[in-house]
Amino acid sequence: MSSVSALWIWSIAALTTAGVLIRPLRLPEAFWAVAGAALLCLSGLLAVPDALAAVARGLDVYLFLAGMMVISELARKTGLFDHVAALAVRRARGSARRLFLLVYGFGTLVTAFMSNDATAVVLTPAVLAATRAARVKHPLPHLFACAFIANAASFVLPISNPANLVIFGTRMPPLAGWLAHFALPSLVAVVATLAALYWTQRTALAERIDSDVPVPPLSLQAWLTALGIVLTGLALLIASLRGSDLGWPTCAAGMATLLIVCATRRDLLGPALREISWGVLPMVAGLFVLVAALEHTGVIHWLAGIIQAASQRDSLAGLLGIGTAVALVGNVANNLPAGLIASSALAAGHASHAVTGAVLVGIDLGPNLSATGSLATLLWLTALRRDGHMVSAGQFLRLGAIVMPAAIVPTLAILALAR
Repeated sequence: MSSVSALWIWSIAALTTAGVLIRPLRLPEAFWAVAGAALLCLSGLLAVPDALAAVARGLDVYLFLAGMMVISELARKTGLFDHVAALAVRRARGSARRLFLLVYGFGTLVTAFMSNDATAVVLTPAVLAATRAARVKHPLPHLFACAFIANAASFVLPISNPANLVIFGTRMPPLAGWLAHFALPSLVAVVATLAALYWTQRTALAERIDSDVPVPPLSLQAWLTALGIVLTGLALLIASLRGSDLGWPTCAAGMATLLIVCATRRDLLGPALREISWGVLPMVAGLFVLVAALEHTGVIHWLAGIIQAASQRDSLAGLLGIGTAVALVGNVANNLPAGLIASSALAAGHASHAVTGAVLVGIDLGPNLSATGSLATLLWLTALRRDGHMVSAGQFLRLGAIVMPAAIVPTLAILALAR
């Protein structure tokens, strides 16, 4: 491919990512992702069959997101979120700091056992409900906790981030091997992110909040939805242990929960399906098309050379460098495309286990730098916008520029020293 064509592809990718984030003319994120993909095809920079193949590559991701969005909407409609939110507010006993720590701790568990995207889709609406119930004047620290822990805890387990399965592919270590390699770095990432985020939000977290809020009773539909969430988490864990795709189990669990809940209350079906943010799916499909185009620019060959050189040295400085570089690339191009590109580069560069781990940390933890960093953060932004909250790219970047380096440097150092 000529250098001019490569430049055009990278330019379109950058503009598309900016469109998804900024939403010019208030057009939805999906419009800009699909428009960027269409422009690549119409300009001849990417063949239509290659674009269709790229869309098909994302089937497992679409199924996973569809299942999670169905469950999240059911939890909202049945009042499960309101119930959980009221319990959290009561447990906080009037302290915004305590509520923040509760959100962060619960977010760690959701991310670890249900994935970072689940934290963005399922936990964020519950936290929004909690801040409303407690009449929190400064809700952003609690909402930021959802976004940052979604990435910080996303390599606790293989299922904690779908990118983990993409990065390792057929070389996925057994669960015991995964924990031996990533348990300590994960702990460092979670604790360092908490410390940095708490320090930056300490003024806002000094406020007193309401604690005497009524706890709405759980309906039969809410209980069934809660059961569906638990069973979905178990299905994900089993699928991960077996090395299976996560999309089908998640989608099947979501649809089964929908049918069971709506069998007891039929008027929920229509509103639940209508109010799901289905636009997320074409947005993700557009990102897969961008990946296919970027692969033609030679970026995989270039990354493979860097990875191969890092694998031969396998030094502390080399691992810190490759992890940081991948983190920055992920923030420019989103970690979903970056993860797919990195996976191909790891295979082509015959990466060592240590280098693969450093790349994984860069892909998973690095996105805490910017709002474009991960799909989970984009889903988080979508949830906030739906509720009337706006967080600008600059606002997130100013916070991420403190929190992300404070976590990724010690995490990569621990990973390197434990290799």
